Parts: sequence; C-alpha cells; structure tokens
Amino acid sequence: MSSDTATHAQPGKATGQQPPAWQRRLRRFGYAGQTRPGVRERLVPPYAEPGTRLWEILGATPSAAARIARWSGWGGPLLVALCAGLTRFWHLGSPDNVIFDETYYAKDAWSIWEYGYEGTWPKSANDRILDAPQHIPLSDAASYVVHPPVGKWVVGLGEQFFGLHPFGWRFMVAVLGTLSVLMLCRIGRRLFRSTFLGCLAGALMAVDGLHYVMSRTALLDLVVMFFVLAAFGCLLVDRDRARARLAAALPAGEDGAARPDPAVARGLKLGARPWRLAAGVLLGLAIGTKWNGLYVLAAFGLMTVLWDVGSRRTAGALRPYRAVLRRDLGWAFISLVPVAILTYIASWSGWFTASGSHDQGRGWRHSGYFRHWAESPKPDGGGYGTGGTFDWLLNPLRSLWHYESEVYQFHVNLHSPHVYQSNPWSWLVQSRPVSYFYESPRAGQEGCPKDAAEKCAREVLALGTPLLWWTACFALLYLLFRWALRRDWRAGAILCGITAGYLPWFLYQDRTIFSFYAVVFVPFLCLGVAMMIGALLGPPGASETRRVIGAVGSGALVLLIIWNFIYFFPLYTGQTMPMDSWRARMWLDTWI
Repeated sequence: MSSDTATHAQPGKATGQQPPAWQRRLRRFGYAGQTRPGVRERLVPPYAEPGTRLWEILGATPSAAARIARWSGWGGPLLVALCAGLTRFWHLGSPDNVIFDETYYAKDAWSIWEYGYEGTWPKSANDRILDAPQHIPLSDAASYVVHPPVGKWVVGLGEQFFGLHPFGWRFMVAVLGTLSVLMLCRIGRRLFRSTFLGCLAGALMAVDGLHYVMSRTALLDLVVMFFVLAAFGCLLVDRDRARARLAAALPAGEDGAARPDPAVARGLKLGARPWRLAAGVLLGLAIGTKWNGLYVLAAFGLMTVLWDVGSRRTAGALRPYRAVLRRDLGWAFISLVPVAILTYIASWSGWFTASGSHDQGRGWRHSGYFRHWAESPKPDGGGYGTGGTFDWLLNPLRSLWHYESEVYQFHVNLHSPHVYQSNPWSWLVQSRPVSYFYESPRAGQEGCPKDAAEKCAREVLALGTPLLWWTACFALLYLLFRWALRRDWRAGAILCGITAGYLPWFLYQDRTIFSFYAVVFVPFLCLGVAMMIGALLGPPGASETRRVIGAVGSGALVLLIIWNFIYFFPLYTGQTMPMDSWRARMWLDTWI
C-alpha cells in the first residue's frame, strides 16, 4: 500500500478503500463528496465544544470564559430550572381554594398517607378543610377510586410537610414541574449534542402555560409526565452507553480509526444495563399514577429495541435484527415489562398492608376498597374462600385484579358529558382549554378596582401558550420530514414520545376526556420546536448571512413565545383583572 493512499484515506473507511466510481467521475466537474464521520463518531457523536466568545464580549477574561463555558453543560440547565421554579412557586397557595379535580386527589392523598388507602369524606369536606380552625372529617370507611396510588403518594408527601392546605397539596407537583424543566434541558443536550438547544427546549417548557398551570395544581397528569420524561432520559443514557461499548470493542485500522466488524457487532454482549432497568421502574411508577403510562411502556420498549438494531447495524452487523433478537431483545423485555409490572404492584403496598379486621355485622373494616373481595362470599355462593396453602398471597392479588377490572369498565364507559371536555383532534391547537377556577369579584373586592364599571374576572385556565403550540404544529411536520426522509433517529425519538402520549386518546373519542391530558407529551413538543429552531439557525458550515437571518428569525420566534406566556400569565395564576382585559385574552370563543 502506498503512503499516498494512506494519507488520503477518509475517516471511518478502511485504509486503501477507494470512493465509488461515480464519485470519481463527478470530481472532474467539481463535485466534492460529503465527508462521512467515522464509525466511532457515528456510534457516539461528540458534544459541540462550548464557545467562549460571548463571555469574553461580556468582559470575562479568556480563562474565566473557558471555565464558564466548561460548566455551561450544568450551569445553563440549572439557571433555566431556577427561573422555572421561581415562577412556579410564586404565590403557589393562590387561589386559596380547592380547584377542579383537586377535590379528589388532595383529599385522597391525605387519606392514603393516613391509612394506606382512600377513605371517605363528607360532601362538606372542602369547606371544613379550608375553615379556620381547620377540621379534617376523614372516615376510615374505604372509598371507591379509579386511579392507582403513586400520584397520590407524591401529592401527599407535600401535605405531610406543609399540612392539608393548597400550598401543601401543590408543593410536590411544583417540585416535579421544576425538576422536569431541568431534566428536559439535560435530555435535549444529550439528544442534540448541544447545550444551547437543550436549554432552549427546557426554556420553552418553562414558559408553556399548560405545563405551568399543571405544575401548580394537585392533579395526576404532571406526575405521569415527570416519570415518562425521566424514563426517556434513562433510555437515552442507556443508548449512549451501549453504543460506547460497541465503539470501544471495534478494531482499529492502521490509521487508528475504528472500522465496522460484523463479528463484534453480531456477538458482543453489552452487559448490565442499569439505566434501562431504571426506565422500567419509572414507567411502572407512571402506570401506577395513571394507566395511560401503559402505552408509553409499549412505545418506549419498541423504541429502545430499534435503537439496539441501529447500533449493531452501524457497528457492522450484517443481520442486525437477528443479532438483537439473540443478544438484546430478551433482556430489554425483562428490564422494562416485568420490572414495570412489579413496580406497579409494589405501589399498592399501602392497600395490601391495610388488611383491617373482620366484623361479622359490618364485614371488613379499616381496609382498602375490594381488599378482601376474594375472601368474601359471593351472591351466587361462589368465591375463592380461604384455607389454601398460598391464599395469603393469591387472595390479595385476586382482589386487586378484580378491582382493576372494575376500574377498567368505569374508564371505558365514562361518557358523562362535561362542559370542558374536548376531542383529541383539537388539542394541538388548544381550542378547548379547561377552566380550573373562576370567580367574578365585585368592584372593590379581591383586587377589583373600586371604580370598575362591572365585575372583574379571576380565572385559572389550563391553556398551553398558544404561539408555542401553534409553532409545534409546524415542528411536527418538520419532525416527520426528518424521520421519514432523512432517517434522523432524534426526530423519531421525539415523535415516539408524542405518539405514546397523544395517539392512544384517539381510541376513546367517545369518552369524556380533556385537553390537559396533553401535558404528558409537552416535553416532546418542546424538543421538536427546539430541533426545528436549530435547523432555522443553519447547518454547520452555513454562510454568515444565512446564520444572521436564521438567528434573527429564531430569536424573534422565541421572544414572541415568551411574550405570549407573559400576556396570559394572569390567566394562569388566577389574578383579578378587569373584564375587558379578560375578554381581550379570550382569543377564541371556545376558550370561554
């Protein structure tokens, strides 16, 4: 082999490998083939080197600018999360009332920490809880509830710290909302290999009205979103680590560059994958909060297996699906599905342990609803009874299965009309948001000006920041283009998160459903918008003019989204405003 051939070898190609004949012919006309990254760089793309120019312009010395840039991978996300947290905890206890479905989850959360299961509350419970002095009229008689307990354990933790008050039952949801912004910054950084785009995705979610309102309300959907996003982040870390092991095992050519190797790609065992196990636990917690986490488990399971296929194909496997079937599929299934199921069952530990006692006249007392269904006599004289060797284990599980079947029938047959219900077709454009709280203070009351000609308005509206959501509609088209026509795995991963959180609701269009369920896939919409803005900024090597135009257009778009959030901020926080100001914010008739 001549030294000239070795000198001109492209990264990622074996030494001496010539470009195709058609490329050599086109070079006569000035064609320059695209430089293809090496196989190691394709398996584990490097992070972009942080720049120091901005910090030097702001007056930092070169060494200080280098230190700031070096810590920007954590400093930027922490700064964005700090801003998100300050806004979310601002007047968190306002409105000082039980708003929307807090009437269920705030009280059930208190009960589940008291008894391990949901007790019974009288109809006047809300007023008595908010009275001064407070009275908590909780009975140990089991109550029938239709959602698993994890989210209520989370909400109740804040109540254990701060009491059964609005601030207490909203505290943990606000914590998770703030942490989810931090997680999204870091996830976006890993996904795009760009601290800027990661922080942009987190900042967009920080100023989304739906995420903001849900972070300040004791409902379950934001808890589901937190566990789903955390599971996605764990799978992303697992992907990087598995690909790094493949890259490290590949042989290197004479030029030091790694080259694909079918034997390594086909047969390498990737060893322990704790991040995928963690994802299984987190998805089990998501399902243990609301059952729509089941669809996310299925979608993420398929996604991580396809990631393994792509990894082994890039490493040189001739039959990557067969290699994954032999080496990865079984462990992927075990890491996710059984782990999620066991986590879900464990989340009912309070219900299992609250076995109560039996009173001949009143049946089972101080135990969860249906806790002893398997041991109770049936109307037809049947039943599992007691006395079997494993009844101590099987009867609680049979009772839980019966409870779950009853809950499933409730959910699929829930057709009671609600004034704020909406069809999932309308969610992306936010055509029917849900009003959680509304009051009409008279002039001179609760912040309404004394000289007001009419009553004022005070509302908490679960409305996504309109310009962000409308931009996300275009981002979805861009993601479909990148995934279908450019085979961009990042677009596919984002679409997977959106699909898992959104499309299942189309199966239940006749059911009573609400637009705030969409908060589960809000992080993925923000990732999509950030990815589209990254494309608007221009590809690597773009001209200075192209960069300037892209920066101006992208900057204007982000500033408009931030302004839009500020404009609707009074509607997100229940501030009293003149009726004309409230009407000016009702951009669509369906928002009223």
